[in-house]
Amino acid sequence: MTLTTSAPATTPAPVAAPAVPSRGRLRPLGLGEARIIGGFWGERQRVNAANTLAHIRGRLESEGWLGNFDLAAAGTLPDGRRGREFADSEVYKYLEALSWEIGRSGSAALEEDLRAVTARIAAAQEPDGYLNTRFGRPGQEPRWSDLEWGHELYCLGHLFQAAVARVRTHPEATDGLVDVARRAADLVCTVFGADGNQGVCGHPEIEVGLAELGRALGEQRYLTQAQLFVDRRGRATLADIEWGRVYFQDDVPVRDAEALRGHAVRANYLAAGAVDVAVENDDDALLDALREQWARTRGRRTYITGGQGSHHQDEAFGDDWELPPDRAYSETCAGIGSIMFSWRMLLAEGDAGYADLIERTLFNVVATSPSADGRAFFYANTLHQRVPGLPADPEGTSPRASSSLRAPWFDVSCCPPNVARTLASLDAYVATRDTDGVQVHQFAPAEIRTTLDDGRRIAVDIETDYPSSGTVRFVVRESADDPWTLTLRVPAWAAGATVRIGDGPSEESQPGAVSVRRAFAAGDVVELTLPLAPRFSHPAAEIDAVRGTVAVERGPEVLAVESVDLPAEGDVAGVVIDARTAPVERDGRVWVRAGVRPEPTPRWPYGEHRSEPAAMVEVPLVAYHDWANRGPSTMRVWLPTA
Repeated sequence: MTLTTSAPATTPAPVAAPAVPSRGRLRPLGLGEARIIGGFWGERQRVNAANTLAHIRGRLESEGWLGNFDLAAAGTLPDGRRGREFADSEVYKYLEALSWEIGRSGSAALEEDLRAVTARIAAAQEPDGYLNTRFGRPGQEPRWSDLEWGHELYCLGHLFQAAVARVRTHPEATDGLVDVARRAADLVCTVFGADGNQGVCGHPEIEVGLAELGRALGEQRYLTQAQLFVDRRGRATLADIEWGRVYFQDDVPVRDAEALRGHAVRANYLAAGAVDVAVENDDDALLDALREQWARTRGRRTYITGGQGSHHQDEAFGDDWELPPDRAYSETCAGIGSIMFSWRMLLAEGDAGYADLIERTLFNVVATSPSADGRAFFYANTLHQRVPGLPADPEGTSPRASSSLRAPWFDVSCCPPNVARTLASLDAYVATRDTDGVQVHQFAPAEIRTTLDDGRRIAVDIETDYPSSGTVRFVVRESADDPWTLTLRVPAWAAGATVRIGDGPSEESQPGAVSVRRAFAAGDVVELTLPLAPRFSHPAAEIDAVRGTVAVERGPEVLAVESVDLPAEGDVAGVVIDARTAPVERDGRVWVRAGVRPEPTPRWPYGEHRSEPAAMVEVPLVAYHDWANRGPSTMRVWLPTA
């Protein structure tokens, strides 16, 4: 078809996406350009909007974390303040989730709530822009006096990301959220500018928040301040602690590090912000360093689920190959931070490997955290649960991050609103564009409606029930006359994938990406078929903790054995698997040939031992993201071979 233009040129609407760099290999498609309309992720978005947001709102109120802003506005703090020093950030993450969900669905009820919450926050802001309920008032510690643990800048980073979501989904909004963020950002630049306080925050987040706010508002000052914070990191600015400055990533400058290290959420948030800084400043050396850090971290410090962090005491990365399944901390927020880092690298460089890790983390960390009803969550994500837990009190608050069953809330509840904002913005991670076409990175029933830089309009529908099946159809609904390129990710696990155009023959495509370039017409269909037969995965020999075991995967999903599926009184501790017999799929489940050895009598566990042989039977597996939905149980991902 021929495109004609008769209306005068107008300012294009902002791209409604969490990260919108000014340059890079790929450009994100925002919420208005890519829309998930069902399937695996559509159902989770529905539950998030219907249940999770209301659940979080209720807890922010009942826990007093939202009420802290009312106390600040009334001038009665510190009396009555509740929650940890970073409780403000959970309110900001909730606002970000609301903003993305309103942009997705246009909910009038959520819009009303966003305005109400914003008004309470705005009332607590000091005249100079300072905003925090834990510091800075009579009877409280002074502003910026505890950069190691105070989280003042961290909280503001989340405020800035909430404002980004708001301005990109509703640029004409009059609720005041963006103004609150702008005043706070101006203060940060004044206090921590080149000639000001040379400190950094003990928990990175201000970097990515400032960088994206600078992009969204066109404020170079904010981008410059983000660069200052990144450059200052790693110069022993923060005090030493029992886990060392590595915990804060303050041991080595960002561009000199070889891998992500220290606290896993902090490390990923810092890396994401550093990518923003590198891209906006054309700093190829910094981007090269981050690429190497990403590669080593993925290759040596990441669990098969995509989870990161193998130390409980400091929620941190271990050394290379230190990946014990039963001590996997794998915090949900670290997984979300990993997605933020990988997504920015994907936009900068276009390598499908980044999208592969995003998919793995989405299906096996983000999807694992919330319960089916969206009102309880995993904070940490072990790969081997040895002892059945007790159901959490649905009205209670868990003091522990590590749990064998999902809990409705935690003393440190960073994960629930982090999951909520990720699911609400997930449409923006489906696809990108460049000057010549569209690239699809994640597979879900979706509608893509975008315009290339030269004005060519493209409309494509994605039809699939992935990952239930591996067939993904791309139906062109509108196309320009000139040729353009549709690029599809072929996951690294998908050897034998095929692509077919219309009624033509299927052609095998190697993992990575496959591009179809042609003058598409409305009604044209490109069909990608990914092999989803369950498969054994063997660990690298260097991972001592799982030597002699195998895992089972099906497509992007990691599977596990759960005690409720074992023969009577069986426990996963005694499970052994026949790795010579391939897993099979039947009746909607994956089955393996396995047995359960009897529990040994108590004895000295070292010396000459012969294990009792196990009778082999067929045992069904469960998708890891679905475990612990059938009551207390034990579970393991890595299965010893017989």
